[in-house]
Amino acid sequence: MDKETVIVTHSGSFHTDDVFAVATIKLFLGDVPCRIVRTRDMEIIKKGDFVVDVGNVYDSEKNCFDHHQQEGGAGARDNGIPYSSFGLVWKKFGEKLCESKEVANIIEKRLVYPIDASDNGVETYIKSSEELTPYTVHNIIGIFYPTQKEEEKGQNFDTAFTEALEIAQKILSREIQLARDKKDGEVFVEKAYDEAEDKRIIVIDGRYPWETVLSHYPEPLYVVSPDSQGDNFWKVKAVREDPEASFKNRKDLPKSWAGKRNEELAKVTGVSDATFCHNKCFIAVAGSKEGALNLAKLAINSK
Repeated sequence: MDKETVIVTHSGSFHTDDVFAVATIKLFLGDVPCRIVRTRDMEIIKKGDFVVDVGNVYDSEKNCFDHHQQEGGAGARDNGIPYSSFGLVWKKFGEKLCESKEVANIIEKRLVYPIDASDNGVETYIKSSEELTPYTVHNIIGIFYPTQKEEEKGQNFDTAFTEALEIAQKILSREIQLARDKKDGEVFVEKAYDEAEDKRIIVIDGRYPWETVLSHYPEPLYVVSPDSQGDNFWKVKAVREDPEASFKNRKDLPKSWAGKRNEELAKVTGVSDATFCHNKCFIAVAGSKEGALNLAKLAINSK
């Protein structure tokens, strides 16, 4: 295409929603030449091929994605989370970009919901203490804002926006890839569960994401699978009660294994190739599949 596609968003300070909205459009356009214009000039805004987070208009058919135009913005989802510019763009292009409704829904829940909620003043977490605050995607985008000293040296929000946009595109691309592969991998996890003789121990011959799938079944306590360090090492890992909200395991590995390594762990377990157990008793490693499976069986029968 000879004609350059123009994506318009607002000038000045940027936010996570407009950065990720533009990132979505750029990824959707692929190799189509495009130019980003940051302005609040209505005459320029009207000429944009895509208009994001500015212009006081939400019209999906015309690729206008603002959510500031009236009381109530551009509306809310059935779950009550209001739309920001990111959510409006994702609503139109998410499934097409992911080439899968399921994958698009995963990304919406994982990334779009919290960004939209925060941009509209909806609390997304409760601080567990004054000293502990989650480091969120908003913090990541926020670090690109130029400081007063940087502005005095000539840096500006337009340059910073471009830098933040590159990071947002990488995050979004990786999230899509991970979600796609997760959906594919879940087929193998379901098969492993179906074929397991003892549903308390699930053996998965690969590094597939199993946490969400197995949390839907009541029996699994441990998963035996290859360890990332390779060289025939296998691990046994405890299944958590709620992998998205808690670190609590359905059943910890025996406390007597905690923090032990190599000969010391082999002695206490009787498994000759046992090499490591985390001091929080959620994972242990052995030098073979058989060794990891033996550790799992021992853990099942422990008090």
